[in-house]
Amino acid sequence: MALRKSNNSSRRQGRGRGRRQVNGNVAIDGEPRHTRPIVRDGADNPDGAGEGGEQGRGDEGGDRDGRGGQPERNDGPMLSLFELQDKSVPELCEVADKQGLVDLGALQKHELIFEILNEHARQGGRMNSRGVLEILPDGFGFLRSPHSNYTPCPEDIYVSPSQIRRFALRTGDLVAGEIREPKEKERFFALLRVNQINEQETDGSRRMVPFENLTPIFPDQRINLENGQDEVSMRVMDLFTPIGMGQRGVIVAPPRTGKTVLLQKIANSISANHPDAHLIILLIDERPEEVTDMTRNTKAHVISSTFDETPERHVQVAELVIEMSKRMVECGKDVVILLDSITRLARAYNTLQPHSGKILSGGVDANALHKPRRFFAAARNIENGGSLTIMATALVETGSRMDDVIFEEFKGTGNLELCLDRSLVEKRIFPAINVEKSGTRKEELLLHPDELGRIWTLRRAINGVPAVEAMEMIVKRLKKTKNNVEFLMTMKE
Repeated sequence: MALRKSNNSSRRQGRGRGRRQVNGNVAIDGEPRHTRPIVRDGADNPDGAGEGGEQGRGDEGGDRDGRGGQPERNDGPMLSLFELQDKSVPELCEVADKQGLVDLGALQKHELIFEILNEHARQGGRMNSRGVLEILPDGFGFLRSPHSNYTPCPEDIYVSPSQIRRFALRTGDLVAGEIREPKEKERFFALLRVNQINEQETDGSRRMVPFENLTPIFPDQRINLENGQDEVSMRVMDLFTPIGMGQRGVIVAPPRTGKTVLLQKIANSISANHPDAHLIILLIDERPEEVTDMTRNTKAHVISSTFDETPERHVQVAELVIEMSKRMVECGKDVVILLDSITRLARAYNTLQPHSGKILSGGVDANALHKPRRFFAAARNIENGGSLTIMATALVETGSRMDDVIFEEFKGTGNLELCLDRSLVEKRIFPAINVEKSGTRKEELLLHPDELGRIWTLRRAINGVPAVEAMEMIVKRLKKTKNNVEFLMTMKE
């Protein structure tokens, strides 16, 4: 009778649990649940993550900082979860064969990774990994992987609230450390000990000034885009719309004007001329083939949420990317984000915005554009520190009143505006840049006085000239010279 009473009590507790949505994960009693992959020694956990329960510890029986608990296995070989995620399925099958795993069947990639890691742990080996921390509203977090575009996946690593408190972790921190396999009734690998935070050792106290308390100043360090004689697009931008570290730029782009190709060339120029800058290409609501093309033809860190994904995923990816960038800027790094496009990101926020009753023309909620503006406003040059540069495309002339309203909201918020012209594209003149409408605020901080004077002379010469004729003349003159310095020297005062 006692056993039956206990079971009934357990069932009553199970029925009492609430279910809700937390950042894309179904949560039960405040803890997220992913779809459980096939794990040989694991069992489904009715309590969600099950990582330490109410103790707030990442390892059962450990101390409050999540470092103790299990006996250390320093003699075992180390296997990296991050490196396994880099491998293809055939390569993972080879790793499984070496570990003696047979008859795995047609497992998916994440299931195969779980089998390999569990077998490695069963043989006494150790495991490590790294990822970007996302802290959920309930106080615990997960290390998201770039292999899944920082969205929830079965290989995410659980981080306990005690570890978050001890190391003062925040969303966007890049955390690396040793992990352990799921115990009985647990669902996720858990962070056992923290080794690095934002590529810095954790032996000392972290004294980082929060991003919001850093002093923003005008960009004063130029980003050189000129990358060879044949890259006319970058040479034109270098002359008429110079970019600085910390620039907040809008690329005004009608359809089919080459904005994606232009972003690709900007990325390649930054990679060639400024290899120390951390370059991120964020593609929101774009076509999958464009994501593949951008990944293969640039050296940037490409993060995407394609048009077949939900608005919730668009927003989650964008917010995690901007938080990750802020943490890097706090460490004194220069970060460049190329966003395509701010219009579609604003559309996603508008879809998720609760109805306020205040609707602008085009169906835009009056409160929906606050968060995308905050995303764009994060771009700044930090005094005596790093910088965050954002170049975002804004779609115009799409036939949608909503897109026009979104563009008007962002017009004037940037300190650089690059306007593409469809009339140039129709005559197959590239780059399709309307020089007269494009420009950079405070360009005198980025250009040498002699260079600035000659560029102003050139602007006066083409003032009033139709955009097609002006760009034809500029491109023709640029192709005759090896670089922009030679081009400016050939100009008459």
